[in-house]
Amino acid sequence: MVRTATGGAGTGTATAGDRLVSIGTVLNQLRDEFPEVTISKIRFLEAEGLVEPRRTASGYRKFSPQDVERLAAVLRMQRDHYLPLKVIREHLDALARGEQVRLPAPGRRRDPLDGVLDGTPDDGDGEAATVTRVGRAELIAAAGVTEAELAEWESYGLIAGSGDYDAEAVNVARIVAELGRFGLEPRHLRAVRAAADREAGLIEQVVAPLRRHRNPQTRAHAEDTAAELASLSVRLHAALVRNALGIRLQ
Repeated sequence: MVRTATGGAGTGTATAGDRLVSIGTVLNQLRDEFPEVTISKIRFLEAEGLVEPRRTASGYRKFSPQDVERLAAVLRMQRDHYLPLKVIREHLDALARGEQVRLPAPGRRRDPLDGVLDGTPDDGDGEAATVTRVGRAELIAAAGVTEAELAEWESYGLIAGSGDYDAEAVNVARIVAELGRFGLEPRHLRAVRAAADREAGLIEQVVAPLRRHRNPQTRAHAEDTAAELASLSVRLHAALVRNALGIRLQ
């Protein structure tokens, strides 16, 4: 139920002490911690039932401090744990009931130019963390983009998937969105996509004989070898770009 910005305590409506603010103010409050957040993303989270701002008589959204805190909690769970919105909603409902919620350990922060395949995150219990898959709407919300932008990225081969995406697709979407803020469009990234395909082809030439081997252990070793080569390839690419630009690591 949508709440209105008039009324008294105990009725689910706002009081003078609630310090209700507009969606633009909420955006400014969140951007210090979440620079990628947009008004469209806040509206999407509202549509998904993650937050229920009050409405003025003329229909404007008004957010309480509790609404802002809830939005921040949702964004942290998306950013740090790659949790689907359905799971986030369940966690928030459990917290509201006073229950303890155990979140998976957040992934290690990495230099954006460092290798993205340098190992599987550990959940703190000695076991590899499970990669969460997300749907199309969740990917759009996580990257803070529109359906049209995602469709364009897919048309250029930057994002692969048909409504079911892994954590790496979320990572790619966020990076492409960030590059877009500097004026780099998908058509500008075709060379990057082509270079990635060439690097993948080179790695495939190395591991293909291992994958065809009769020994199961050798075939299993092929996947570890491919992951290690991919990590080295990405790190080499980053180092070469930094060198070409004259950028030195601090």
